[in-house]
Amino acid sequence: MRLDKLLANMGLGSRKDVKQLIKSKRVLVNDQVVKDSGLNINPIHDTVLLDGEIVEYKPYIYLMMNKPPGVISATEDKFDQTVIDLLPSKYKHYNPFPVGRLDKDTEGLLLLTNDGQLAHQLLSPKKEVIKTYYAKILGRVTKEDVAKFSKGVQLEDGYQTKPAVLNVLSGGDISEIEVSITEGKFHQVKRMFEAIDKKVIYLKRLSMGDLVLDKTLALGEYRELNAEELSYCQSIK
Repeated sequence: MRLDKLLANMGLGSRKDVKQLIKSKRVLVNDQVVKDSGLNINPIHDTVLLDGEIVEYKPYIYLMMNKPPGVISATEDKFDQTVIDLLPSKYKHYNPFPVGRLDKDTEGLLLLTNDGQLAHQLLSPKKEVIKTYYAKILGRVTKEDVAKFSKGVQLEDGYQTKPAVLNVLSGGDISEIEVSITEGKFHQVKRMFEAIDKKVIYLKRLSMGDLVLDKTLALGEYRELNAEELSYCQSIK
């Protein structure tokens, strides 16, 4: 890879900017000052320093976000704030995108990456990656509702969902539940409860397969996946 391309790809400026950095003798490769911005280097084996700091080359990023309500799961929007707007420039330059979508008013686990192959695997219906949600439901959720979910319910458009696991945490006029589904139809959890004459008033995604929302992340916060989490995501093939 050309040195100027590597530096530009790491968000250190435009090609023109990084050429000036190199011309100013601020860039070292394997402890040697370089003047040729077109120098071909091996980003894995060669050590690149800018002002004495190592420039670590990463082709992909993988971020876990605790998506806040009121923010949409998109890369850009003319009217609403997007999850990408919450990121600093050091991540934006990778051009990440959300893996799947959470409704505007839904909170919780959202994976952001620029790795299209990994995203495709996680979202593939054939993989049946289990997604678990916590929700507050207007109305008492009963054992009969649990049984209906276990067989799949018919949505308003006639679609029969796959079986889902519904666990009632607390009953009452407002029930608290956890539900696990293997699909990702539009507004699916909300529509499944509408099919049994109940309404979701709060929804939060807790997990996607073995990828579990970090409880230390406040709404709107994010972090890079750790080695174990990334290994799990990459194992879905």
